[in-house]
Amino acid sequence: MAVLRFLFALSFLLSTSALTQATDVHYCDKKADYDVKVSGVEISPYPIVKGKPATFSISASAGKAVSSGKLVIDVSYFGFHIYSETDDICGKTSCPISSGDFIISHSQVLPGFTPPGTYTLKMTMLEDGSNDQLTCITFDFSIGFFPFEAIAYN
Repeated sequence: MAVLRFLFALSFLLSTSALTQATDVHYCDKKADYDVKVSGVEISPYPIVKGKPATFSISASAGKAVSSGKLVIDVSYFGFHIYSETDDICGKTSCPISSGDFIISHSQVLPGFTPPGTYTLKMTMLEDGSNDQLTCITFDFSIGFFPFEAIAYN
């Protein structure tokens, strides 16, 4: 009984906290010289709560000014593609993007029935007109068996 009370208290504390978790980022093509360099991703709240919005804040630096473009988000679950979304870059950050540092912010509500396990998010930024790839990154995060469990891999 004490174990159940402890787990309940722990789940309450974790599900009501609004912590932030930084996670490692990997470029899709390690040899590419992308015009946009990504320095990190923060996930908030951490841990991710099913049925609640999760925000992914991507810190980046542009080597050149970008006036417009597309942001393509792909999510895989244990290697299987499960979700895709294309957004206007200017809906995720202020445009035009000047050369230098900026942040892209993407919020997503994970359905309450989101299965537990490891997910991979791939974000590709494309320039309008030419469709040149400005950057492409991936990072992993995990949803636990209970609503309060989630892990971002460092």
